[in-house]
Amino acid sequence: MKRLSPRATSSAIASIFLATASATAHAQGSVTLYGIVDAGIAVVHNAQGANGQNQSTLVKFSSGNLSGSRWGLRGTEDLGSGLAAIFQLENGFNVGTGVAGQGQREFGRKAIVGLASNTWGTLTLGRQYDPLVDLVQPLTQDGPFGGIFGTPGDLDNYDNSLRVSNSVKYTSPVVAGLQFEALYGLGGVAGASGSGQTYSFGAAYANGPLALAAGYFFANGGNTVTNGVRTWTSSSDSLFNTVINQGFASANSIQIVRAGGSYAIGALSFGLAYSNTQYGSDGFSTFHQTAKFNNGSAFVNYQFTSALRAGVGYYYTSLTGPASAHYNQVNVGGDYALSKRTELYALAGWQQASGHTLNAKGAAVEAQASIGDFGVNSGTDTQALAVVGIRHKF
Repeated sequence: MKRLSPRATSSAIASIFLATASATAHAQGSVTLYGIVDAGIAVVHNAQGANGQNQSTLVKFSSGNLSGSRWGLRGTEDLGSGLAAIFQLENGFNVGTGVAGQGQREFGRKAIVGLASNTWGTLTLGRQYDPLVDLVQPLTQDGPFGGIFGTPGDLDNYDNSLRVSNSVKYTSPVVAGLQFEALYGLGGVAGASGSGQTYSFGAAYANGPLALAAGYFFANGGNTVTNGVRTWTSSSDSLFNTVINQGFASANSIQIVRAGGSYAIGALSFGLAYSNTQYGSDGFSTFHQTAKFNNGSAFVNYQFTSALRAGVGYYYTSLTGPASAHYNQVNVGGDYALSKRTELYALAGWQQASGHTLNAKGAAVEAQASIGDFGVNSGTDTQALAVVGIRHKF
């Protein structure tokens, strides 16, 4: 019998160990590494400079146009009888700079652990999306063409600018095309359970080419006050990121009602959506009436070939309450799949604002344009942009 060398013996032992570990991991469950890398070049007409002056043209590197760039881990463990333990950790980042997104959180996009049952549904705990994002958003243009097609300033969380931390969510199984979700985010304030709390619920129905969904979201802004003005400290992130709604950052609450529907006829698909967003006020707010934004949108998409798709969307938004403003926005987009994982895309948008809104200090100012969730303030009442890029999924 030939005697193995120490090196060969070590290799054999390592091979046996890896095979055993692999078999054990397979028996218990699985862990998957996944992600999206999305980057492009954007040209923006009417972009406000750092000194507050308008620039006629801004050319910039733009990360996450169709989809937010991310990497993540998701895993399951089979517990038997149709029950599984699940987890998901997802990090967002900027391709151009490598900086983490969502306030530079390590897993700012998502961080959950929970149980999933084929019969009883799924219960998850952690930082996660609310039911409106899960159920209504897929029926809008945010799915195929991203946040540039979103509501002006993403004021109604059309492009999921906010997530809910310290939350518990239940998702029902799909029964006869119907699914239900409910979420509660704990405020975590001793003696004031309502401070900083978030709650949301929604339902969706799908039957062949028809899909419908609706839901409700409410977040309390917390009780942190600086120099007599509230600073948003909630289990929910804030939405006050652009000139569209930054004048309401001292709100004591966010309330959103959203509904949407889509229908497909062969290669053609179209949809309608509506949202009512209200920013509540109290004695610590710089505004003194509830700000109400109503938004209606429509889209049409056409799949020309298995690789080529194009779409157009229109959005009308009105503000009433402490100010009166109106926003009209038109978007067009197209993408071409080079493979199942890689695609090229081109997006464009135009927006016009009219009337008056509030600035960050609560003073009335002329309404300014800011297309979708692109996040560039115009400094004037119109804005146009175009983006070309590439998205790769792994």
